[in-house]
Amino acid sequence: MFKRFIEKIGIMNFIMILVVLSIIIVSEMMFLNGKKLEAIFIALWAPTILGFMNYFKHKE
Repeated sequence: MFKRFIEKIGIMNFIMILVVLSIIIVSEMMFLNGKKLEAIFIALWAPTILGFMNYFKHKE
């Protein structure tokens, strides 16, 4: 099941999704530790990466 999912979306997309999830987790940890502005700045990376993924997917 997990292998089929990776084959369906592609290994590079899977890696980028893991990167986005890790960015969200790091941002949440920073926010809860009191570094709110830094957390918001880092949290904006996730939709930016997803936007680039979407752009390059539709450009092909």
